[in-house]
Amino acid sequence: MGMVQNEPEEASWQMEANCLGVDPDLFFPERGASTKEAKAVCRGCVVREECLEYALANGEKFGIWGGLSERERRRIRRQRALARAAAAERSASA
Repeated sequence: MGMVQNEPEEASWQMEANCLGVDPDLFFPERGASTKEAKAVCRGCVVREECLEYALANGEKFGIWGGLSERERRRIRRQRALARAAAAERSASA
């Protein structure tokens, strides 16, 4: 069948993901349930970084992406926003 023509190029990383063929429910645990198993699948994944960046870029609110939970991704987004603000502040005062 192949990929749809206007599908973004970045989606090709998904074909190399460790989670391919794993039950998706594992990556969307019930609130309070363990994320250990999902994170274990992510741990040795060759496209973990791409997956995490995808989730950050697309504001994924649920599930384990790139080995991180939504709370952990929120922390990264906050840190990056602060870093961007600091960089903008520095360039404005230069």
